Amino acid sequence: MMKTLKGMLLSLIAISMVFALAACGSAGEAKKVVIYTNGDEEAVAAMETSLKNAGYEGQYLVQSLGTSELGGKLMAEGNKIEADLVTMSSYFIESSQSKHSMFKVLAFDAGATDSYPAYYTPILANTGSIFVNTEVLKDKGLPMPTSITDLTKPEFSGLVSIPNIMDSSTGWLLVQAIITQYGEDAGRKVLHDLIANVGPHLESSGSGPIKKVQAGEVAAGFGLRHQAVAAKATGAPIDYVDPVEGNFSLTESVAVVDKKNATTDLAMKMAETIVKDARKDLIANYPVALYEGETVDEVNKPAYSMTFEKPLTVELLEEHQQFFNGSKE
Repeated sequence: MMKTLKGMLLSLIAISMVFALAACGSAGEAKKVVIYTNGDEEAVAAMETSLKNAGYEGQYLVQSLGTSELGGKLMAEGNKIEADLVTMSSYFIESSQSKHSMFKVLAFDAGATDSYPAYYTPILANTGSIFVNTEVLKDKGLPMPTSITDLTKPEFSGLVSIPNIMDSSTGWLLVQAIITQYGEDAGRKVLHDLIANVGPHLESSGSGPIKKVQAGEVAAGFGLRHQAVAAKATGAPIDYVDPVEGNFSLTESVAVVDKKNATTDLAMKMAETIVKDARKDLIANYPVALYEGETVDEVNKPAYSMTFEKPLTVELLEEHQQFFNGSKE
């Protein structure tokens, strides 16, 4: 009887050791990397192509989220977020890092031409500008605008479309230009008159204004410069105008959530692949040079490239959103 009990005890110990070893083994193995991104369709396609070509197919999951939704998750969840890797507006990455210290220092240097924090590097940049429908301008007898203030003149009433900063970061490029050129007091009057002229053409999407200009619903709009350049290249009656108030830009970057496991290490390798291999496709769709050796055509170089005087953070965005809403009154 004693031998039987002893044998059963030894068997239980052996089984426990097997499970313990198995558990240790799984903890050291990388799982599928979860990628959260606010990138649009072209950006996601470029990233996935680079990962598949590097042999990572089947080792990652991509989930696309709006900027506000993903930004809210980063700020609320920190490193408890499901994602192992994010591509996101840089100001949200910086603000969530300040709050949670959630990102791992990048293990590679891609050779960016500007300086960035060690925990992220840009994958693309978007630049703001005015654009017009030349046929509508001609039909309405309107002059070619050269500035944002030109769009506040009475003759443009009801014929202008802009993105809403409450929903679209593209709208922030407009507000940065106005505040930089005119200051907050005079800028509030400029923005008030502009919003009055916009009327029902205040768009929740950054691409909304160019669509309305292309459709001929309005004569002019403010949005992403590269979209107007591309539309003009197709032969559409679209032209772009670099406003004298300045062409401001926002970058979207890649960062790795530091979960201190094997999946984090795999995510770091994928981040490097995205930056080094996807850029050739990304710069074709978002023609802003970000890394050493990159060039873009002259047509994609804005005339008045500018940087806002303060660091771009979520807190500054909220401040400028209040400025925007206050200007409606």
